[in-house]
Amino acid sequence: MEVLTEITNNVLVITLNRPEAGNALNGALSEGLSNALKDAAENPEVRAIVITGAGEKVFCAGMDLKAFAAGEDIAKIGLGFAALRQCKKPLIAAVNGHALAGGFEVVLFCDLIVSVETARFGIPEVKRGLFAAGGGARLPARIPMAVAMEMGLTGDPISADRAKELGLINEVVPAAGLRDAALAFAGRVSANGPLAVQATKQLMLDEIGGGNPALLGELQKVVFSSEDAKEGSIAFAQKRAPEWKGR
Repeated sequence: MEVLTEITNNVLVITLNRPEAGNALNGALSEGLSNALKDAAENPEVRAIVITGAGEKVFCAGMDLKAFAAGEDIAKIGLGFAALRQCKKPLIAAVNGHALAGGFEVVLFCDLIVSVETARFGIPEVKRGLFAAGGGARLPARIPMAVAMEMGLTGDPISADRAKELGLINEVVPAAGLRDAALAFAGRVSANGPLAVQATKQLMLDEIGGGNPALLGELQKVVFSSEDAKEGSIAFAQKRAPEWKGR
């Protein structure tokens, strides 16, 4: 199967499973990723999502150019990106290797990023006469424009350490500790109120996109009137862990 899933402690782990092809995005993998994210959206037990790749060298090499050249519908390849864009639950990238082109775009859709020391991040599309549509649009919001422009125009990648210096990723860890580090991050997120977490994500992403003055009021109304808001206050007063309902 091109996509593997497992749920542990309210965290869905999605593995891109085409290591022989650098976990490149073809129609089947994109559709599998889309379906996994849609299932997660409908499952109240899932409070955070970790995305990683199979193998030790590549997280995702981007769009499968061989499949594209063979005539595979690019719209089908885009299913995974559409699902990532629409995902309201927190996404954590566990980058097990190089994340390039569309693979880097997958990372940029994630809210938190943990990476192995050997990973490299880049948008090399210009080297193939293409351009980084999604990655090029999202990258300047995550790092300084001068660096984003350098990466986009030269197509050259940066190291995990450089990405950490730029504030692009949260943690750089040895390969052996990647899964534990990502799950620990996910655990810290999923311990919080699900509605509050999703509203926080939505608000921050909206502000990056220019802001919507009405959105803050809408989110406050939903979150502050929720059962979780009451439960959080009661649990604090009673000095116990809250029991979140996601409503």
